[in-house]
Amino acid sequence: MEESGLPPGWEVRRSNTKNLPYYFCPETKESRWEPPADTDPEKLKVYMAKFHSSKGLNAEGAGNHDGKIRCAHLLIKHYGSRRPASWREAKITRTKEEAMSIILAHEARIRAGATSLGDLAITESDCSSARKRGDLGFFGRGDMQKEFEDASFALKPGEVSGVVETASGLHLIERLE
Repeated sequence: MEESGLPPGWEVRRSNTKNLPYYFCPETKESRWEPPADTDPEKLKVYMAKFHSSKGLNAEGAGNHDGKIRCAHLLIKHYGSRRPASWREAKITRTKEEAMSIILAHEARIRAGATSLGDLAITESDCSSARKRGDLGFFGRGDMQKEFEDASFALKPGEVSGVVETASGLHLIERLE
């Protein structure tokens, strides 16, 4: 069996309602979206990319989405983020400056054509949407934080934003449709 990096007794399961992976300890019946303490984040990254990421963007069907757009993003959190934890790290301790350095390096790789936002999001994003290549699905005005929404709606399909700062952290956003 592949090493997940989770502490003994913990496993990855898939939510029936959200169709997303979560962490579960059968012994205590505890479940959570973020990895438990003592998780090895590097092993977990590899395991999740291999077994729990979608291989392609899920087309939610064509048709009328009533002014909604579809975007993917890559999120890098820092200790000042509104919830400084993620599926990758139980407690995020990096500074905002360190997070900015990380996301600017990701942006440079994307702009150079070395990788795509979706490919990077699978292993590097601090959002649970990483499992779907950063895909957030369709959303409309008023559904997201204002800074995120403004940047998203300003993009043309296929465009990637510069760094966008919200209370959640630092984002790169790609307009999908």
